[in-house]
Amino acid sequence: MAAQREISAWRPRIPGVVEVFHAHYTEYAYPMHVHEAWTLLIVDDGAVRYDLDRHEHGTPHDTVSLLPPHVPHNGSPVTEDGFRKRVLYLDLSRLDASLIGPAVDGPDLRDPLLRRRVGQLHTALAHPGDELEAESRLTLVAERLRGHLRPRSAEETRTDPTLADRLRELLDARLVDGVSLDEAARLLHAHPAHLVRAFSGAFGIAPHQYLMSRRVDRARRLLLDGGRPAEVATTTGFYDQSHLTRQFKRLVGVAPGRYRGGATRVPQTRMNPRGTPDPTVRTGTTDPTGTTARTGTTGTGPT
Repeated sequence: MAAQREISAWRPRIPGVVEVFHAHYTEYAYPMHVHEAWTLLIVDDGAVRYDLDRHEHGTPHDTVSLLPPHVPHNGSPVTEDGFRKRVLYLDLSRLDASLIGPAVDGPDLRDPLLRRRVGQLHTALAHPGDELEAESRLTLVAERLRGHLRPRSAEETRTDPTLADRLRELLDARLVDGVSLDEAARLLHAHPAHLVRAFSGAFGIAPHQYLMSRRVDRARRLLLDGGRPAEVATTTGFYDQSHLTRQFKRLVGVAPGRYRGGATRVPQTRMNPRGTPDPTVRTGTTDPTGTTARTGTTGTGPT
């Protein structure tokens, strides 16, 4: 089998994320090295064995590995098929230096929920315009990592019951311009993780899902008014037309252009002289094919 080395790397616009790194290696082995940042690693195919602080560790499929900064480690594939991995490098603003010791003692975490959340975070980081979602997911991932390394006290988990309402008001006020999770935390004087938990607990939906739902709802109205998808994307706060299309299809089931092209106006009922509807007469309307509807027919609007 020929050696394979496929990589993808980028720096997203998310505070605290130094780099996103995806790789598929077969025969490559990392020598001993260190990173300035935390290394948050999941392996999608195969497995990696590595040494950290003179102890051998491994990364089976259901494991999340957290390697601390400034601690030497290496890495090599377990089998000849190699491994496929996704890595986040996080600075000390996300996980502080006090957690380095506990991470050295237990870098491999068997936590299916954490594993799923890290995968969802990688998906959000790959899409420009989904920064609030990525921030929210990263905040919950970091909080769960801290919970493994340093369990929180009851005092730390206490939240303000009005916090969810205040965050919703802020999201409504910044519907088009948007707001980062860090900025919302500063404005509302709350920890970012508390914001996400309070909002999700109160409304059954994450802050980024609420914001996208409101934007899509507004986009639907503008599309029905005849707006073009590219213009509607800008007007409603989406990163670009493709961002609108992705979110619109997720919530409505069809692309904005198809939604706009398939929209019909419900024919208006003509009133008789007494001011009551005349069931025998309806005004004509143009259907999506460009023909005029016959008298007595009705159109069906999108749901």
